[in-house]
Amino acid sequence: MKVIGAGFGRTGTASLKAALERLDFGPCYHMSSVIAEPRRIRQWLDIGEGHAADWNDVFAGYRSALDWPASSYWRELADHYPDAKVVLTVRDPERWYDSVASTIFARALAERRLPLRRRIVRWLVKRRSPDFALYPRMARATVMDRVFGGRIDDRDHVLDVFDRHIAEVKAAIPDGRLLVFDVAEGWGPLCAFLGVPVPDEPFPQSNERAAWHGKRPRRLARLILRGR
Repeated sequence: MKVIGAGFGRTGTASLKAALERLDFGPCYHMSSVIAEPRRIRQWLDIGEGHAADWNDVFAGYRSALDWPASSYWRELADHYPDAKVVLTVRDPERWYDSVASTIFARALAERRLPLRRRIVRWLVKRRSPDFALYPRMARATVMDRVFGGRIDDRDHVLDVFDRHIAEVKAAIPDGRLLVFDVAEGWGPLCAFLGVPVPDEPFPQSNERAAWHGKRPRRLARLILRGR
């Protein structure tokens, strides 16, 4: 493991994933990796529910890791991989909250009271992909409860957690090992930190909010049809 991402989801982690892979720090582990291979959901559920984590097994074959659920365990990963550098992705707190509240949190809150149509879809997914059906439980254990104490519907609390998290990472990771990074800054700070040349191409821009919402129906349809 060469790079550990300590930033919360919706702080540009998809863009950073693409950038790290372009800079040969990939494959990069991301929540999208978990969703693409549902067996990984069960791994994280076990970790979230208190079982010992075999980090080398979880991240086998990866050279970097970021986004939730990995970033929920940034302290453990920084200790386990002492030679890895740490990138803390940040963005304006209010804009971050608007983004996460309308995507990840909205989906999690909707799980509490599902309409009949979505209950039917959940039943079909459970039949076709039992591991993927554990995703809401895994997300609660590793992110919603672990990071936010279950209070994702409390705006002030969520923003306070966001600010405290940034302060805690800065306090725990020494200068030289940590880059506090806004993806809007582009290649320069990231490449300087990693000691690699700046590519002659635009910095990746991935996973805008509309695209996030559009992916879920296709993913569920694929799971139901193919059993993945």
